[in-house]
Amino acid sequence: MPVKVALVEDQPKARASWTKFINSFSDFACICVCASGEEALRVIPSVQPDVVLMDLFLPRMSGIECTVRLKELLPQTQIVILTAMDDEELVFLALQAGADGYLLKRTSPADLRTALLDVLGGGAPMTSEIARRVIEPFRQKTQTRDEFAHLSLREEQILVLLSQGYANKTIADKLSLSIHTVCGHL
Repeated sequence: MPVKVALVEDQPKARASWTKFINSFSDFACICVCASGEEALRVIPSVQPDVVLMDLFLPRMSGIECTVRLKELLPQTQIVILTAMDDEELVFLALQAGADGYLLKRTSPADLRTALLDVLGGGAPMTSEIARRVIEPFRQKTQTRDEFAHLSLREEQILVLLSQGYANKTIADKLSLSIHTVCGHL
C-alpha cells in the first residue's frame, strides 16, 4: 500500500508540480491537495494521510498555525514543512509548532522521497542549510556556557551542600563562613 501524502500549498503551479512529483513515486500517493490552512483542517483529518507537506505562507491562516491545529487532531501524522523560506526564526517556529521536518522547495524529487521515508522512519528530515541553521544556536550557547561553567572550589562545596537541602545558614556554619559569604558565592 502506498504512503498517503497530503499537500497544503496555495500556489496552483506549485500544487500541480509537487502532486506530480509525489505521484511519480510508485510507493507514494498524493491523496489530498489543499489550497489553504482552513481547507486542510476540514479535509485532512478525514483522509488520514501518513505525511502532510505544508507550505508556510498560506492565505489567512499560516502553515505554522495549521501545523499546530493538525497536530492536535492527528498527533501521529508526520508534518513536513515544504517552503521557499530558510529564515531561522521561521524554522524554529515551525518545529515548535510540531513540524517533523523542514525542507526547502528547491529540494529535488529524489531528496523529497528520501525525506518522506526518513520522517516515516522516525527521522527529522531537513535540507542541509536548514540543519546548519538549527545547529548554530547550540554552538553559540555552548561557547557562552563554557565561559561561565567554571566554579571555584568554594562555590562547588556550597553547591553540593545546597543540593543536599541545607539552608544558607547551615552551609555557612558547616564551612565556617559568614552567611553573607555563602550568599555571595551563590
